[in-house]
Amino acid sequence: MTGRLICVALALAALAGAPLAAQDLSHEEISESVLSAIDKTADPCQDFYRYACGSWIDATPLPSDQPRWTRSFSVIREANREFIRELLEDAAANPGEDENRRKVGAFYGSCMDTEATEARGAEPLEPFFAKIAAMNDVGSTTKLTGELHRAGVNAFFGGGALPDFHNPDLNIFFISQAGLGMPDRDYYVSDDEKKMELLAEYEKHVARMFGLLGEDAETAAANAERVLAVETRLAEVSRPRAEMRDPDKLYNKIDLAGLKELSPSLDWDAYLAAIGYPKITQINVATPEFFEELEKVALDTDGEILQTYLRWHVVDRFADQLPDAFADANFEFYGQKLRGQQEIQPRWKRCVSATEDALGEVIGKLYVAEKFAGSSKEVALEMIGDIFTAFESGLPELAWMDDTTRGRAMEKVATLNQKIGYPDEWRDYSGLVVGDEGYFVNALTSTEFEFDYDAAKIEKPVNRNEWGMTPQMVNAYYNPLWNEIAFPAGIMQPPFFHKDFPAAINYGGMGGVIGHELTHGFDDQGRKFAPDGQLKEWWEPEVAERFEERAQCVDDFYSNYSVAEGASVNGKLTLGENIGDIGGVKEAYVALKALQARTGDTTPAIDGLTDDQLFFVSWGQVWCTKASDEYQRMQVTTDPHSPAQFRVMGPLTMNPAFAEAFSCEPGTPMAPAERCEVW
Repeated sequence: MTGRLICVALALAALAGAPLAAQDLSHEEISESVLSAIDKTADPCQDFYRYACGSWIDATPLPSDQPRWTRSFSVIREANREFIRELLEDAAANPGEDENRRKVGAFYGSCMDTEATEARGAEPLEPFFAKIAAMNDVGSTTKLTGELHRAGVNAFFGGGALPDFHNPDLNIFFISQAGLGMPDRDYYVSDDEKKMELLAEYEKHVARMFGLLGEDAETAAANAERVLAVETRLAEVSRPRAEMRDPDKLYNKIDLAGLKELSPSLDWDAYLAAIGYPKITQINVATPEFFEELEKVALDTDGEILQTYLRWHVVDRFADQLPDAFADANFEFYGQKLRGQQEIQPRWKRCVSATEDALGEVIGKLYVAEKFAGSSKEVALEMIGDIFTAFESGLPELAWMDDTTRGRAMEKVATLNQKIGYPDEWRDYSGLVVGDEGYFVNALTSTEFEFDYDAAKIEKPVNRNEWGMTPQMVNAYYNPLWNEIAFPAGIMQPPFFHKDFPAAINYGGMGGVIGHELTHGFDDQGRKFAPDGQLKEWWEPEVAERFEERAQCVDDFYSNYSVAEGASVNGKLTLGENIGDIGGVKEAYVALKALQARTGDTTPAIDGLTDDQLFFVSWGQVWCTKASDEYQRMQVTTDPHSPAQFRVMGPLTMNPAFAEAFSCEPGTPMAPAERCEVW
């Protein structure tokens, strides 16, 4: 549902640049892939990221239609996209008798029909604008906000179904702060020069979009100023992104009567009726202070200004479903100015993504049939077992943890659910209508279908068979409310791991991914959820205090990294991911050493590198990245993950085994005198 800012699935993904096909790989091919990326002139003890990735970085241009390009994510995602494109084009040309095949083909075909989109112009927005023009009081504004939320418009606030933090077997309605056009509140309230420049460019962009709707330059500029005034008020009472990571502060459950008491002038009955679910009573307000101010905004802002704000968010939401003039203008701000991407992606790429958004598991089922080797699941389960054992074996060595809490932690690992590849139960899309009225209508219909699918869960039991990602995604996640980790088919393939890869590469790449997700169950967020998924204190108080001290060490350490002057890593925002990286690499290394002891195989796999060195190189090459300066600045403001270079250097700096593997002298950058240890 619109504006879902409460993230319960924490993600990571990994390694190199081979094609998707799971063909046999020779020793020479594997060696060349690893060694060709290394910069042998770099000192691994000074800058290991440069050592592991330097030659790849020097030889790899940043594609003009990408703000960031990785040796892992990007290469595989592009190969996936090409494969899915073939599926969709074939389905569009030869729909056959299968209804789901017909739908994906028809949706993709309508997106690619630019002639029809151009002919309709901005006409599809007129019904929304007519409703906005009819607003005459706070009640009608609240009602219309509900209708806009069903259409995916990010107006005022956001909401969606999530398990009750204290009763994770039941879904309730979570609502939270939203309603901004910029990617974060900081762009409105910061005195950072770069952010202030971008805010000024954003105001020009809003005016440009109003101009495309037919407004003269003076009116468009005045309306852009109005939009900025409303959004700035919302930004000023929005919590900083790092604070939105604390689940204790996000849990403020009240019933409908309590919501009405919190913001009595907003017509919540009309809102719930407008979204189609008038009987919702169990509600969590993640940010109560925001809704108190939202009521003031609704009461003391001129009605015409609120109408202007809503018109902006409608055109912003649908820019990519409108003629190229709108899509291009949207890209020129959000793509070029904000992210540093030089060219808009070709239409077919955008249409593949749009079709995946609408019919993700339909495409996933087709993808799995072609791309997911059955043996991958068994290999993954074996690696997961090794990583879990490594984590458990390390618990007795943690002097800061007492036996009582240690036993509960082992229980959490023992009860952690594992999802591999794809769902056991596929989603039913029979209720989604994909017709011949054009791309705009199909996109709107699919958004409303998805909204209803989500909202229908509210006040019903949680379905733990559901997945939080589609099978074709190149990613993974941990869900603390279900105490589960999931590895979609997209990541269960080369170059993350391969049957022919040496164990040091598999464990440094995929093993680090597995360990990262496992450690999320015990990071600063995940540790607050008990083995059954409840948000409750299950640690002994003294142990929790000692954990916080160690977490603060990680926060302080990463906060010293920066991508440019005035653009430092936010140690609090990235804390969970950094703890996951540090723990994940450590656990994967311990698992590798246990595997080698079990098999007796310690012969170096690649000439010139010991297996320990190869393990750390494998982790480093997971994150080889080219990115625009603009993207990196945005990343440290909005992303809970640290930039790639610090995801390499941070965890390895914290790991004494790395310094030993590369004979780093104490006091060198990658071998500091003091390290942070959490898990």
